[in-house]
Amino acid sequence: IFVLETVCVAWFSLEFLLRFIQTQSKCMFLRTPLNVIDVVAILPYYITLIVDSLSVGGKSTGSGNNYLEKVGLVLRVLRALRIFYVMRLARHSLGLQTLGLTVRRCTREFGLLLLFLCVAMALFSPLVFLAESEMGAKQEFTSIPGSYWWAVISMTTVGYGDMVPRSIPGQVVALSSILSGILLMAFPVTSIFHTFSRSYVELKEEQNRALRQKPDSQDSTKSQNSEDSQETDSYHGITEAAASAAQRRKSMAAQRAAEIRASMKT
Repeated sequence: IFVLETVCVAWFSLEFLLRFIQTQSKCMFLRTPLNVIDVVAILPYYITLIVDSLSVGGKSTGSGNNYLEKVGLVLRVLRALRIFYVMRLARHSLGLQTLGLTVRRCTREFGLLLLFLCVAMALFSPLVFLAESEMGAKQEFTSIPGSYWWAVISMTTVGYGDMVPRSIPGQVVALSSILSGILLMAFPVTSIFHTFSRSYVELKEEQNRALRQKPDSQDSTKSQNSEDSQETDSYHGITEAAASAAQRRKSMAAQRAAEIRASMKT
């Protein structure tokens, strides 16, 4: 696994370095989100190698070695950022590009959805806690903050079953939270879905337009080459006609000179 990881990181590092060398604006290149993800995903590997080599070379340093081991542990956790390599597929995947564009365009809808969930959670958590505690049922709801988990799971209709209201008032509150969650999530999700569809159509049209521009550019190059060849052929034809006309004039002049000399002799 280490060898495979080393090969992959070396390949990504080489590709990143070549793109960095070829770009004209270095600052703009480093501020691009996908390039920032590349840096964040690549650097922990090299830093971990440096820390491991220092910790191995400094075993007799005592507390310093322990510090390096702790730093190495933190960096190993940071190496989980390698999952960001998946984001590199966004350059080549129309679906991931559509998802990213939808998230950027629907920040207000996502904020509205989060606000709805927070308000409903703050409403139904105390109600179910009071209903269960007053009816003397089995105490699965030990506190109001502990009931937040149940409210979120109920409103999103996941229902793990780890916390279940036993009393009738608690079940009424649970039914109300489920229905409210369905209604509250339906409004922003509908807008997000329409934005996703519109973004997909736009990106698909841009992709098709780019594919159409490539043959057009090739056709224009071919037509330009054919026009150049035609101009060259016409130029050669004109020069050949001029040369033949000059040769005819020379022959006619020679004939006239011969006729004049013959008449003078007679």
